[in-house]
Amino acid sequence: MTPLWLIPALPLLGATINLLVGRRLPRALSSWLAVAFMAAAFGVSLSAVMNLLALPAEERVIHETLYQWIGVRDFSVNVAFWLDPLSAVMILVVMGIGTLIHMYAVGYMEHEKDYARFFVAMNLFAFAMLMLVLADNYLLMFLGWEGVGVCSYLLIGFWYHRDNLAVGTDEKFLSPRSSATKAFVVNRVGDFGFTLGIILMFWTFGSLAFEDVFHGAEEMFQVGAPVITVMTLLLFLGATGKSAQIPLFVWLPDAMAGPTPVSALIHAATMVTAGVYMVARSHVLYELAPTTLGIVAIVGVLTAFIAATIALVQNDLKRVLAYSTVSQLGYMFFALGVGAFGAGIFHLMTHAFFKALLFLGAGAVMHAMNDMIDMRRLGGLRRVMPITFWTFLIGAFALSGFPLFSGFFSKDEILAAGFASGNLALWVVGVLTALLTALYTFRAVILTFGGKPRWKEGEIVSAHDEHAHDEHGHSAKGLHPHEASPVMWVPLAILALGAVFAGYVGLPHVLGTNLLAQFLAPAFGEPHFEISETLEWTLIGISTAAALIGIFVALRFYANGSRTPARLAGYYPWLYQVLANKYWVDQFYDYLIARPGRWLSNAFWLDIDGRVINGFADGLGNAFRNAGQRLRSLQGGYARGYALAMLIGIVVVIAVVIMR
Repeated sequence: MTPLWLIPALPLLGATINLLVGRRLPRALSSWLAVAFMAAAFGVSLSAVMNLLALPAEERVIHETLYQWIGVRDFSVNVAFWLDPLSAVMILVVMGIGTLIHMYAVGYMEHEKDYARFFVAMNLFAFAMLMLVLADNYLLMFLGWEGVGVCSYLLIGFWYHRDNLAVGTDEKFLSPRSSATKAFVVNRVGDFGFTLGIILMFWTFGSLAFEDVFHGAEEMFQVGAPVITVMTLLLFLGATGKSAQIPLFVWLPDAMAGPTPVSALIHAATMVTAGVYMVARSHVLYELAPTTLGIVAIVGVLTAFIAATIALVQNDLKRVLAYSTVSQLGYMFFALGVGAFGAGIFHLMTHAFFKALLFLGAGAVMHAMNDMIDMRRLGGLRRVMPITFWTFLIGAFALSGFPLFSGFFSKDEILAAGFASGNLALWVVGVLTALLTALYTFRAVILTFGGKPRWKEGEIVSAHDEHAHDEHGHSAKGLHPHEASPVMWVPLAILALGAVFAGYVGLPHVLGTNLLAQFLAPAFGEPHFEISETLEWTLIGISTAAALIGIFVALRFYANGSRTPARLAGYYPWLYQVLANKYWVDQFYDYLIARPGRWLSNAFWLDIDGRVINGFADGLGNAFRNAGQRLRSLQGGYARGYALAMLIGIVVVIAVVIMR
């Protein structure tokens, strides 16, 4: 039997080696060590999943306890791991996609000076996510939960020494340091709710182990119990932070200030999926709280729609993909909210393939174009970057839900579940969002790769040009677009295969067998949505039509230099301003929270370090110096003075003795 503890231990070991000796190792060895430990952990994960598959379907749980972590009277928490079908899917996604991103980063970050530090944080990120996924209790899950938050802070702010990093458009962006801080602070808001939920859980059940909590909830409470509703709402608040849902989605687009492999790791395989996984893992609690499930579905659909509309007018390629991630996460929560937990995890899996592919493809474009990322200044790259173009196009088809690509199957299952649940208004918004997804995705494809080049061979891209700052900090140099090196395009090719074929493990009923649903059945139970074949074909036709219409509109609007988008912006300037300013959510938070916070900090500012600590130390030093100067005045150097002082001292001692 493969030991489960070995899966997170390997990335942790890789991070430890690079932390201790990475800077003294050759650069190639430092980076490939990180990749090797990730690949080894993926191999161990595959072995563990094979062991799980060897068990009868109703017994597919491997529970491994290492030691007791906390033991106080009747309360105990173990460091223990739990492998069931749900966590099996997650570890394969985390380690499989994560290994490919690590491999890509070897080429992408090759010019970085602080090479080892980058791979230390990347390996630690994987370790923290694995602890979150494999934990058998909420406290150990929370340890991994906070771990991915800390690692995201380190990676988003990797270029902490840069105060004004422009990444290629005329928009103003936060510096990497500010973006990392924003991500950390916004997530703390969600984590506060998650912490309260765990405290309420302990107070209610006296345990934080999954088995105890789930069995206790089913035995103690009826559907709609207030305490379960409050508990699940608090847990969901944590999920809105980690998985960037309304109202805590504002940190994710600014996370683009980090290196592109970091963007791919956060958006595809690790951090943003943590909230989805946590809600799916807690499905027993959520099924007892229908009010919370309704809120989850509404928040998910609204987030999907709002993020998709914002993506329509973004000019930064990575930002388009960032808002796309927010939107697709909304789809996953929509599925969870209507009780289709398996469909949500299915979309999580397919999304990991095509979104990692798209982000890494965007990184290849940046690498070739001296990190010029403004789509309005690109174009014509399909001829000079054919591998990147074709793999990016495959990812675009998958994201758009084009028939027979992976995203088509998972998105269709979510929309079918939404329709079957009776949430018709939410289903309509979901279909409209699917159309918008295809539109903004192919807008990005056309502007980046299609048409004629809007750049010139040898054109100087200056580090002072706000439209084209070099992500790696290179000095000004001419543009010479080229295909990525094999260490970068091989992961793209592998991910492209996943973007095409990963969806075939979850075929709709009318097309075949849903193998993933059967595999996840022990974790979630059998799917409870049943629709006729005629209705299923109708829903498939509607979702297909939405994707095709979106692609067609993108071709009409953006191919061949069409002026239609500019004319529409002129006809509806108010709408364009709403979308371009991202509904003014950031400005609202700035006026409501950030500015009052800065005012209060300035009003009640006390320089603890400068005034209190340094003041105390300086005052103590001055006191001793003054005392020394006074005592020094007594040292005159005359023998008669010393004799007089000795006589006075003797007289005082004798007087004290007599008086006693």
